[in-house]
Amino acid sequence: MRYASQVTNENLLERITFDPSIFGGKPIIRGMRISVELVLSLFAQGQSLGEILADYPALDSNDLRACMEYARAVIAHDSLESVHDARR
Repeated sequence: MRYASQVTNENLLERITFDPSIFGGKPIIRGMRISVELVLSLFAQGQSLGEILADYPALDSNDLRACMEYARAVIAHDSLESVHDARR
């Protein structure tokens, strides 16, 4: 069952923006100088959602969900081989 207050994946992705003047156009969160890459790196290092939100009070939980949805959308059209090829 879906509730009206739930944020859809499309709404989440609207939180991810691109600005050529910020980090060379890398994906950022709501026009801030906080990149999707940074958030994903923090998760990969083992930081919890709560820890990230405490360290970055301008973010909310939907911003972090948006980063995860962005990553999911990107890799849905990619393959592990292309990741390995890029590391060479």
